[in-house]
Amino acid sequence: MPSPFDAVRALLLEGVEGHLFPAACMDVGRHDGSRWTAAVGALTYDPFAPAATPATIFDLASLTKVLATTTLAMRAVDARRLTLDDPVGRWLRDWRGSDREGVTLRQLLTHSSGLTAYLPLYRDATGRHEFERTICSLPLEYPPGTTSIYSDLGFILLGFVIENAASGKPEGTLDPDASLSHQFQRLRSFLTSEPLTFNPPRSWRSLCAPTEVDPWRGRLLTGEVHDENCWALGGVAGHAGLFGTAAAVGSFARAALRTIAGEDMLAAAPTMRAFIQRESVPGSSRALGWDTMLPTSSCGTLMSSTAIGHTGFTGTSVWIDWERDLYVVLLTNRVHPSRENTGIRSLRPRIHDAVVRAISAEW
Repeated sequence: MPSPFDAVRALLLEGVEGHLFPAACMDVGRHDGSRWTAAVGALTYDPFAPAATPATIFDLASLTKVLATTTLAMRAVDARRLTLDDPVGRWLRDWRGSDREGVTLRQLLTHSSGLTAYLPLYRDATGRHEFERTICSLPLEYPPGTTSIYSDLGFILLGFVIENAASGKPEGTLDPDASLSHQFQRLRSFLTSEPLTFNPPRSWRSLCAPTEVDPWRGRLLTGEVHDENCWALGGVAGHAGLFGTAAAVGSFARAALRTIAGEDMLAAAPTMRAFIQRESVPGSSRALGWDTMLPTSSCGTLMSSTAIGHTGFTGTSVWIDWERDLYVVLLTNRVHPSRENTGIRSLRPRIHDAVVRAISAEW
């Protein structure tokens, strides 16, 4: 029997056949459960590669920013360990200088801190101490608060701040229980039993969708974080590092919908509702951690204007249209075998528009 989601599946198959990505998995649902799932393609373009299944684990890349870092920031606000208007220098001792003394955690969350978007710090730095010292001493690219430039570097620092706030030690002497990874695992434990973690164990490798043939590390990356800066930080960082299945990300999205609706799950409901409001940074669609819907964005043209979401460099995304009680998780390994493949940018909005049309017919 034909399904309203047949058009969505056809677009996924178009992506596989057009070599936009070898594998794709989706989970579409509401606050009370998943309504449609799909797994298409194979883990690589090798003709003998295993087929993608609902159990396929993807490098979630920058979805880490909202699943882990932003959520832990909300919980830290609720616990009164930090406030959004805390100066960054209160939590990071190396953040010094008249050009940056007024930069706040809110500005890290809205990508308006003045920090540049990206630098290949992994070439010269290893570990938290070297990364923190280097980023904190970088010249700012623009006056803080005047615009928004999406910055991995800002979220790396935000991860350090969350660790310091959990330990209560701004100098960065960490209790292992305060680590970003440990804090996230406590959160994950009551959200889902699906795979969702930093640094997946080797036993998961056969289920992991490979990403790039990385010339820096000299190997195909499978179950090893694609982002080089995260790799140099040991696989755990505020901007990247999480691996998981579409069902795991769907569990998180359902918790987000329930939190927005009034249940204190990811954080106190009023806190999350504040975090998903678009901020007043000139020319920016950013909320706190989250992006918000624009007709030109990856979510397509049909979601509500209040929808929130995020993408990941490896070919992943999650969008939550809370007015419709809808979430859409799309996970691919579009960077296999090379990050130069950017065709997903034109396909992804079409997929989201097809989902909205399907749920309009189905729900």
